[in-house]
Amino acid sequence: MAQGKEIGYEVEVRWTGNQGSGTAHYEQYSRDYDIAVSGKAPIRGSSDPAFRGDASRYNPEELLVAALSGCHMLWYLHLCANAGLCVTSYIDKAFGRMRIGRNGGGRFDEVVLRPDITMTSGSDVDRARELHGDAHGKCFVANSVNFPVRCEPRIRLAPAARERTP
Repeated sequence: MAQGKEIGYEVEVRWTGNQGSGTAHYEQYSRDYDIAVSGKAPIRGSSDPAFRGDASRYNPEELLVAALSGCHMLWYLHLCANAGLCVTSYIDKAFGRMRIGRNGGGRFDEVVLRPDITMTSGSDVDRARELHGDAHGKCFVANSVNFPVRCEPRIRLAPAARERTP
């Protein structure tokens, strides 16, 4: 991609929680909404259950943590492929911590990415670990937030394939 290029992202967020009286009463409207991008399946959202939301739907805070995790993963896989390192499995159980202030507003203190990665036997684990720093430096989402994003990877090698004996 050429440097200096701009890319736009158009997303529609539509509140679906009007239960007849709009927001006339704080307790009487749903926090449900849909996220739509042309040509893609909608994402059903709501606020966190702590804020009267529907626990069966994604909330903005979860989506932020997922965006950080997904962006890091995609850069990491790209960098591994370029370095000749073969990743066969990548599962991140990321965690974000948010603090609520006295005024009711909040902010994230940090997000910790905890990818569990399997690579083919013989891969350079030290180099694979280093590439997480490079991925973090390139991640568009991590470069856009004002709180720390840490990565605590667990990297293991798949067992070597057994040779067949006749």
